[in-house]
Amino acid sequence: MLGCLVYEHNLYLVLLAGIVCLLGSLATTRLFRQALNVPGWPRGGWVFLTGVCAGSAIWATHFIAMLGYMAPAPVSFDATLTILSVLVAVTGSTVGFAVAAAGRHARLLPFGGALVGLSVAAMHYTGMFAYRVDGLVSWRTDYLAASVVLAVTLSAAFAWSAGRWRNGAKRHAAVALLVLAIVSLHFTGMAAFEVQPMPGASAGSDGEAFRAMALAVALIGFIIVGTGITSYLLEARTRADSEEQLRHMALHDPLTGLPNRTSFNAHLERLVEECGPRNRRFAVIGIDLDRFKELNDTFGHEAGDRALCALADRMRAFSEGGIVFARVGGDEFFAVAPLPNREALTRIPRAIEALVLTPLPLEENGSAIGASIGVAVFPEDGTDPGTLTRNADLAMYRAKADGEICFYDTQLGNLVRERRQLAQDLRQAIAADDLSVDYQVQTSIEDGRIIGYEALLRWRHPERGNVSPSEFIPLAEESGLILALGEWVLRRACRDASRWEPPYSVAVNLSALQLIDAKLAHLVHEVLVETGLSPSRLELELTETALIRDKARSLHTIRQIKALGVRVALDDFGTGYSSLDTLRAFPFDKIKLDRSFIEDVCSDAQALAIVRAVTAMGRSLAITVLAEGIETDEQLALLRSERCDGAQGFLMGRPMPVEHLVAHGGPRVCESAAIARDPARGPAAPAGSAAGAAAAAQDAA
Repeated sequence: MLGCLVYEHNLYLVLLAGIVCLLGSLATTRLFRQALNVPGWPRGGWVFLTGVCAGSAIWATHFIAMLGYMAPAPVSFDATLTILSVLVAVTGSTVGFAVAAAGRHARLLPFGGALVGLSVAAMHYTGMFAYRVDGLVSWRTDYLAASVVLAVTLSAAFAWSAGRWRNGAKRHAAVALLVLAIVSLHFTGMAAFEVQPMPGASAGSDGEAFRAMALAVALIGFIIVGTGITSYLLEARTRADSEEQLRHMALHDPLTGLPNRTSFNAHLERLVEECGPRNRRFAVIGIDLDRFKELNDTFGHEAGDRALCALADRMRAFSEGGIVFARVGGDEFFAVAPLPNREALTRIPRAIEALVLTPLPLEENGSAIGASIGVAVFPEDGTDPGTLTRNADLAMYRAKADGEICFYDTQLGNLVRERRQLAQDLRQAIAADDLSVDYQVQTSIEDGRIIGYEALLRWRHPERGNVSPSEFIPLAEESGLILALGEWVLRRACRDASRWEPPYSVAVNLSALQLIDAKLAHLVHEVLVETGLSPSRLELELTETALIRDKARSLHTIRQIKALGVRVALDDFGTGYSSLDTLRAFPFDKIKLDRSFIEDVCSDAQALAIVRAVTAMGRSLAITVLAEGIETDEQLALLRSERCDGAQGFLMGRPMPVEHLVAHGGPRVCESAAIARDPARGPAAPAGSAAGAAAAAQDAA
């Protein structure tokens, strides 16, 4: 074979054939591996491209080497068989690679490779039959058989190695095996080919013409191989871009572009590893936005998204070097800040607070959100990422209650964990209906008759016993449970009152967060319809603090509620800072004079003057005035002399469960009241004008 190569071939054309073979084998190997990597139907496209590239490279190598063979007699080519040899190479290679790439079985790799080897052999000998020489042609069968065996064996090894060895130095073995399969087949087969020239025949072929033809074939081969390589490179680039995009999406928040929790945790782990051995300090800062839900409810979620993006832009432009911000939840952020000195520990959190407090551009007006900020310091407050973020989160939770930046300490951690557990218990109590409502009587001062009851929420914890409302109501507001809690109380109070006989009214307190809830009026109407309570028997009590958070929105909500026929009372009157303006702006049906004025009304001239002024103002505005916290006969007598309308306090009666009301002169509980339902007709409508109330609510909305 070596003698045939050295002494019977034009070595320049052999070198050209070798270059085509090497480049074609390299392109074929990469395309084949790409076909193995791609699942589903796109694999077929890559298999076809691999077959075309391989078949073209193999045929071009064979044809150029054939042109380089220096035959001892004149040579010509059969055009039909030459074209057929190209089709055999491309079709056979495509079938072989399709079999090798089919399924997930490794044993198909060498089997498919063997088919590629057979196609190489079939192409070679089809091309040899197209090689017409003026002489006697003979074949050495041992060399011929050896060429086929070498092609099949080496091609099978190529396919196996291409599928199994994809990394490291071994990955180059596949290219070498494919080159060896093509070269060994061709030159072993040419060694089997012997020509005896006819007597008087002229010498060999036209070298110049064959060299020109070889260059043309090589050019076409390069174009086809280049097309395959280009397709691979374009796909590889596209895949790399896609992987980079997916990596960015996996590590960044899609809305703000800030790092997400996964990226933040990875950064924190690296920082712990770097700063630990060097005794460097850094702070983990938790940032929870305040009033963000109100912003969404007021301006819509699109405005909320714009606010988050604007805030993220500020964080990226933050002047302190080395700080990394991340968005880890809906309105929750974290930051990691290096602490080069002690002063930075207080300066950086305050700078972040100022960043958040600066009004954000929304619609035509700016809106300040504010934030609760908690800080944990490495290594004092934790030496691992989980502990640091957990302690910063605990400090942030406490900051939400205190209204100022909070730094973690051990005692704080215990306190916050206890409050979180209590919040979880409250959530379960709401879901399990484990709360209760007591009712305190409200009477007419003039004749002592009962005019209604105020619903007061109670919670008896299975382990802690009675939990004060002053403790669990703020906790519900902090933990986002206040809306569910308020709905529970409203439903329970309306359901109880609907069964009272006589039909006394019931007063239910609303929190500030309930008042700004856009669905409040709809909820009230739904509960009235569900329980069958007449709208005129329901009174909703609001505090002035709740009203001033968003006056326009509060006024709109109150008008919707009053359109239902429900009465609205101003609770704790006199404790606010703009009460007269509030009375002028809002359509209240009742004023509840705060107990702080009643306590000293008999001994304090200023308290008496305020009570006298409020009762007179109520009469002039046609608003009922009810005094809270009455505990003595002297207080009651004085309020009667001042012509106050209603009274509530321990003197009239203490809060008690609904089943105890009748024993103290309260209403009987009637099981057959309006709460009864007709299964065929659904819930009973509220007594009075439910249809009119519904229509009025629709008009108000």
